[in-house]
Amino acid sequence: MPVYLAVIRKHDDGSFRVSFPDLPGLATSGDTLDEAIDEAVETLEDVAENWVNADGSTTLPKPRTIDELSADPAFADAADGATIAEIEYEPAG
Repeated sequence: MPVYLAVIRKHDDGSFRVSFPDLPGLATSGDTLDEAIDEAVETLEDVAENWVNADGSTTLPKPRTIDELSADPAFADAADGATIAEIEYEPAG
């Protein structure tokens, strides 16, 4: 089962925003940390059903490991001061 890492940031209004470094443009939010994580799971499942890559393929990009992501300066910047969560995705079928 693929595990995607999510970057969770708390906003000044107290809400939490979730983004996925391996899935550009995919984001969600919640009023609490637990709600944000629940929304992340649901959003990943919903998006996976209709995902289309630039090349037209419909398979979600393979998630990178924490070591691979840590070597990415963009991830290091995004993760600084953020909460990182593992979001499991079980493909249908």
